[in-house]
Amino acid sequence: MALNTAAPAGSQLSLADPPPEPRAEGELDTRAVLTGIEEVAYEWTIGDDRRHWDANACAVLGLESLERVATGRGFAAMLDPTNTTSPHDAILNGKMTDSGAGVRYEARYSLLPDGTGGRRLVVEDVGRWYGDESGRPARARGVLRIINDRYEREQRLEFLSRYDELTGYLNRYALLSALAEALAEARRLGASIAFMMVAVDNFRAINEAYGFEVADQMFASAAHRIKSSLREGDALGRFSGNKLGVIVQNCDERDMHVAAERFHAAVRDDVIVTEAGSVAVTASIGAVTLPRHAGSVNEATARAQEALQLARSRGHGRFVAYSHSAERAARRRANAELSGDLVAAFNQHRFVLGFQPIVDARDLRPVFREALLRMERPNNPMSEAADFVALAERLGLIRLIDRRVVDLVFDALAVGDGRLSFNISGETVGDDEWLSAFAARCAARPGLATRLIVEITETALMGNPDEAVRFVARLHELGCRVAIDDFGAGFSSFRSLRDLGVDFVKIDGSFVERVASSRDDQVFVRSLVDLARNLGIRTVAERVQDEETATTLAGWGVDYLQGNFTGTATLELPRAAGDAAAPGG
Repeated sequence: MALNTAAPAGSQLSLADPPPEPRAEGELDTRAVLTGIEEVAYEWTIGDDRRHWDANACAVLGLESLERVATGRGFAAMLDPTNTTSPHDAILNGKMTDSGAGVRYEARYSLLPDGTGGRRLVVEDVGRWYGDESGRPARARGVLRIINDRYEREQRLEFLSRYDELTGYLNRYALLSALAEALAEARRLGASIAFMMVAVDNFRAINEAYGFEVADQMFASAAHRIKSSLREGDALGRFSGNKLGVIVQNCDERDMHVAAERFHAAVRDDVIVTEAGSVAVTASIGAVTLPRHAGSVNEATARAQEALQLARSRGHGRFVAYSHSAERAARRRANAELSGDLVAAFNQHRFVLGFQPIVDARDLRPVFREALLRMERPNNPMSEAADFVALAERLGLIRLIDRRVVDLVFDALAVGDGRLSFNISGETVGDDEWLSAFAARCAARPGLATRLIVEITETALMGNPDEAVRFVARLHELGCRVAIDDFGAGFSSFRSLRDLGVDFVKIDGSFVERVASSRDDQVFVRSLVDLARNLGIRTVAERVQDEETATTLAGWGVDYLQGNFTGTATLELPRAAGDAAAPGG
């Protein structure tokens, strides 16, 4: 019969117990259950060193007979010699005494049933021992549970808590912890160390061309090569997706250049072989010496990344060592201040619209107005969109801001009868969630969509042409018209005008500003105007600053003008009664 581990002192389990009586239908076979979950009950009488096992012991432990484990000494012979604990320690070496209810014990250790090099069973041993007259251990009853699967999971979780799964080197948390320790030690010893940020160039392009598995193989191989070039005491870890962090001990400014060249050579000198073929790889490196240029881990990582960004801006396979710059420091402070203002402005509804007229080139009458986003800043001049859009994109706020712009534009339309254009970011193009919210807003305010012109930059539309065509078509279905903003800045082909089916093309202001003096700009603008006219697309010239330019553009057939000459942006939306009707409505 199965052993009841909670049985009172004095009961015994005999290896010669008679076979169990037949079970009634539906009665649970306890031994079968215990065997199925790899558990076996036992009793150990310490005085005669006899171990009595439940009948499923052979099945659980994978033994032919119980002879080998019939004594405590025999069972101990199967213990892995590398164990740090044993059942003997758990039961006999404690300081507790039994007052009559028994004393609970628990131990985890490994068994080698087939000897060294054979099977390894990780077991959890739980039970109670009962004392003699003096209260010291005389008999123990427990359950042995095989936990190999759980142990492997725990080991893996323990590994992943410190190491990166792909490379096998330190993960970000462990890397930064190691950096903190190295920085503290460098301060204590008056030494210099370096923190170097290594980024694999073209990682995204390789990912898109070959798939993430090949990109991961390439990254792991690059990490292994850099690791092989480290000195003893240096440390390597994965900082983020395609970036490695390297802690180089006893390293000053001059040594950093030597180490960087060693890392460059390790990555670039031989191609990396992947399942998709051989790939040539280079790496960009930014580095900072500590504690000279950074007194904390956060400063070290920020300045190493700043140096890395500068290295990447110079091309592939470059190295830049951080050096203090008053100009950069001032820019960082300004960006930090602007970041705080940007988040606060979003939460406190401090975004407003300015309205700039877009006029008919023939008579300079306003046709519609562009709604330009502005941010109110306490104790600072109001910021234009160009001042904060790039930062909003880095902070992940741009899509939320695009939605706020839609709210403001619809509110403006509701109080007037004119037409408005407004810009959306490249992040929003193709965003089904934004389209759904926009469609719902159009449905809630019937008639307003036909008074809207959605402006999308050329570069945003050309990023994914097929998606852009679908996006433009959906806006048309809702009743809006669409303009390509800053056309020419992205140098896309004129053919894209036909494929996209937009209503307006806004000529980038950099071409308009020089049109009086630059023959190249004159050729570009006139060619674009002629092509747009043939395709039935209206043209808007941006940044028109003077009468001469306005007259020239009108003579070439430009439809509309926008700029300081024809009217600056104002926060008050003028009454729209004098606006001329725009084509198509």
